Amino acid sequence: MPTLVVFPRRLAWVISFALLAAATFAVTDRKFVPSPALTTEVRTMVQLFEQAHYNRDAVRSSDYLQVIPDYMEALDGQRLFFLASDKSEFEGRYNKNLYWNVSTLGNIDAAYEIFSRYEKRTEERINWIFAELAKEFDFSTNEVYRADRTKSEWPANPPSADTLWHQRLKFELIAEMLNKKTQTEAQQAVRKRYERMLKNLADIEANDLAELFLSTVARLYDPHSTYFSAETFEDFGIQMKLELVGIGALLGIEDDYCIVKEIVPGGPADLGKQLKPNDRIISVAQMGGEPVEIIGMKLRKIVDQIRGPQHSKVTLLVQPADATDPAARRAIVITRDIVKLNSARAHAALFQMPDANGVNVPLGVITLPSFYGPSETETPGADTTSATHDVAKLITQLVQAGAKGLVLDLRRNGGGFLSEATQLTGLFIKQGPVVQVKNYAGEIQIDQDEASELAYDGPLAVLVDRFSASASEIVAGALQNYGRAIVIGDSSTHGKGSVQTVLEMKNLVPQLMRMPVKTGATKITVQKYYLPSGASTQLKGVVPDIVLPSIEDFLPIGESDLPHALVWDEIPSSFFDGRPLDTQLVNSLRHKSLERQTKLEEFDFLKRNVEWFKSRQEQKLIPLNLEVRKAQREADAVFRKEMNALKLELAKHDYPYTEFSLTPLPPKPASMANPSPEEPVDEDALGELSTDENGAYPKVDVHLRESLRVISDALQLNQNDQSWASNCLPLTARLVSKG
Repeated sequence: MPTLVVFPRRLAWVISFALLAAATFAVTDRKFVPSPALTTEVRTMVQLFEQAHYNRDAVRSSDYLQVIPDYMEALDGQRLFFLASDKSEFEGRYNKNLYWNVSTLGNIDAAYEIFSRYEKRTEERINWIFAELAKEFDFSTNEVYRADRTKSEWPANPPSADTLWHQRLKFELIAEMLNKKTQTEAQQAVRKRYERMLKNLADIEANDLAELFLSTVARLYDPHSTYFSAETFEDFGIQMKLELVGIGALLGIEDDYCIVKEIVPGGPADLGKQLKPNDRIISVAQMGGEPVEIIGMKLRKIVDQIRGPQHSKVTLLVQPADATDPAARRAIVITRDIVKLNSARAHAALFQMPDANGVNVPLGVITLPSFYGPSETETPGADTTSATHDVAKLITQLVQAGAKGLVLDLRRNGGGFLSEATQLTGLFIKQGPVVQVKNYAGEIQIDQDEASELAYDGPLAVLVDRFSASASEIVAGALQNYGRAIVIGDSSTHGKGSVQTVLEMKNLVPQLMRMPVKTGATKITVQKYYLPSGASTQLKGVVPDIVLPSIEDFLPIGESDLPHALVWDEIPSSFFDGRPLDTQLVNSLRHKSLERQTKLEEFDFLKRNVEWFKSRQEQKLIPLNLEVRKAQREADAVFRKEMNALKLELAKHDYPYTEFSLTPLPPKPASMANPSPEEPVDEDALGELSTDENGAYPKVDVHLRESLRVISDALQLNQNDQSWASNCLPLTARLVSKG
C-alpha cells in the first residue's frame, strides 16, 4: 500500500454532543454485546499500536484512564447531558482495569456502560425539554449563554443542569425567531428537532460505539490514528475509487452537526461555489420532498440522504461556516453528478499582470488540490494521471504561452502521496533530498529527487494557508530550503509532520480471515517526516517568507490545536546542494509587499473582514435578549452590505486570465453564465472573501493577487530568470541593492 501523508479529518464518525430525537419515551435499557471477531480486533489493535505506532513509548497503561473523559466528550462534546458525578464514577470504576480489559481481554464494556448512562441522561433531559417548551420564555433578560462549551465542565448536579438547559433552550429559540418565526413556531421547531434526535439515539448500534471508543483509544497515541469499523472501511474504499455519484463533499460529525470537511475540486458542490468547507448542514430535501433535519442523525444515514441518482437535485439548508450569527441559514440546491478524479486534477491560468510601467506581464498560476497518484488500473507512462505528471504538463503549457513567472497554489491542499510530493518538488530542483523520514527506531530514510531535468527554472512562489498540510508542507518547505521559491500565505501551514498507513484487521490475524464476517481496519501513524534541513513541520508548519492577513489565523484549525499531537523536533540536515533565498532578496520583496498592505484598498477590505470576524470569534457569551440579538444582526447586515459593495468595486480591478486544463473545462452552472452586477447579494454570506465566478478563480482573491505582485517584483529586481534555477543564488546583493 502506498504511504499516505494525509490531512487530519477530525472525528469523521464521532457521535458528539447528541441533542438526539422523537416523542417522549420511557428510558430504554439496551444491552450491547461484542462479537468474537470484535473482541479479537480490539486486542489486535492495541497490540499493533504498542508494537508499531511511532509514539508507542509515550503512552503507558495508566494513560488509558484518559479514554474515559475523552469518550464521554466524544458522545457529549458540548458538556450538556452527563453530570460531573458521572465522570467521577466512571473514572473510579475503570481506574485500575481499563487497560487490562482492552489489551488482554478485548473487553470494551466501558464503551457500552458509559453510553447507557448517556442514553439515560439524554432521554430524561429531552423529556424535560418537552415539558419546558410548553412554558413561556422571557427574552428581555440580561442572561447570556456560552455557545461553545467544549472547554467547560459538565454540570455539577441536576439543578445546575436545569439552569444550563433553560439558557440553552432560549439560545435555540432566539435563533429560530431571528429567522422570522413566532415564539410558538420556534418552540414547535425546537421540539421537532429533539423528537428526531431522540429517535436517532435509538439508532445507534454496537459497532458505532466500538468504532468511537476504539478511535478514542487510538487518539491517545496521536490525533491521526483511528479505528474503522467494517462499514466505515468500505466507505474508505469507495473514496479511493476514481468516481462516484454524489455532490462532491466529504462530510463529518462534530457536536452532533454534519460538517462539510472538504469540497472535492471539480465536483458539483465545487462548481456551484456555494457550499464551503466547515459549513454545517441542517436539513436535506429531495427533489419535490419535504426537508429532513439531520442534526443528531448518524453520518451514514446523512450520506444516504445526500447521495442519489445522477442528475437528480438535492436541497441542503446550511449554516455557513463563517457565520458569526448562529441563526444564519442558506438554502443550496445541488445537482448530483459523477465525481471524477479528472475533475480534481491540477489546473492553471495565465494572468496578465501589469508591471510598474503598465505593461502586462504574463504570469502563470497552477492550482493543485491534492497530491494524487495514478490509479491501480492505469499503465505507468506519459499519460499517467498523477499530481507530478499533471503539473509538469501545465508548466509546459504556461511556458509555451509566455509565462514569465509562476505561482504554485497549495491552499487547502491537505496532502496525499508522499512519493508525489518528492517527485513534484523535483520539477523545480535539479537533484537532491526532498524529505527525510524517521521511524520509531530512529532510522532515517532520505527520499530524493533523482531526475536531473528541470521542468521550470524561473521565478517561483508557493502560496499556502493553514489548511496546507502534510505533502503540501513537504513541497513548500523543501523549495524554501533550496531557495527555489518564495513562500507566501497565512502565518504558517497546518503543521502535520507525520505519516500514516491503513491496515485491514483480517490481514493481520489469520483467525479473522476465517470468520464469515467483515472486519474493520486501523489507520496508524508509523513515521515522522523532516525537511532536507532536518527541521520538522510538526506543530510549527512551514512559516512563509511573506505573511498576509487571514481569517484562518484566528481559527483553531492547526495541528497544535489537536489533543495528543506529536512533539516538534529536529534531525541532522541532509547533504543537499542549496540554501534559503538570499536574505536581501526576501527582505526587499517583503518590504514591497508590506508597503502595499498599508496602501491598497483590497488589503483594507481584507483587514476589516478579519477584524470583524475576530471580534465575533472573541464574543464567547451570546446575549439571550431578543432585542439585543436583533440589533446585533442588523449591525452585521450593514457591515456585510458595505463589504459586498466594496468587493464588487474591487472585482473590477481583477487581473484578466486565460484558463488551462488537462481535461475539457466543465460547463459552467447556468446561474454563473451571465452574472449581473444588480443581482442581490446574499446577506447571510458572512465575511465571504470570494463570489460565484465564471471561471475557476474567484473574484478579489487578495492572497493570489499579492502573490502575482511579488513575482512581478522579483522580475523587476532581476531580469535573468536563470538565477532562480535550483542550486543558484536567486539574486546577488548588488542586484538587490539596485532594486
